[in-house]
Amino acid sequence: MRTVGDELRAHPFFAGLSEDCMQLIAGCGEHVVFRSGATIASEGSAANEFYVIERGRVALQLHTSATGALLIQTLDAGDILGWSWLFPPFRWSIEARAMQDVHAIRLDGKCLRGKCDTDPAMGYALMQRFSYIMSQRVEATRLQVLDVYGRANRS
Repeated sequence: MRTVGDELRAHPFFAGLSEDCMQLIAGCGEHVVFRSGATIASEGSAANEFYVIERGRVALQLHTSATGALLIQTLDAGDILGWSWLFPPFRWSIEARAMQDVHAIRLDGKCLRGKCDTDPAMGYALMQRFSYIMSQRVEATRLQVLDVYGRANRS
């Protein structure tokens, strides 16, 4: 059976990190399972973790009074869920819901923040990786909003 560390070492998100960094990161991780329909993260709730999705599918949604739940993006195996653990006030800005059973590695954000404070080079390396994910998600959200409002204006 592969360990959390083995699985993280094989994931492209962590490629290029030193073995010392990988040991520190893996020490903050554990396997978790969310059943289909389960809420993984609620908008506004405390964000003290992020997830490496191993199997399953996750819907990222925003809630508005005008449209209700608006699907922004769907995440699949190999994707990373969550960056709010990095920035005060450490609150989820989106809802994440399991669309099918989800197997993931949960990484404790409080644990990692402490290790990043101790090892700024590791913190910088993680920030670079999360910055790339954030830019992708912002672009996906922009395209989704353009699609939704573009359809509304065409009606």
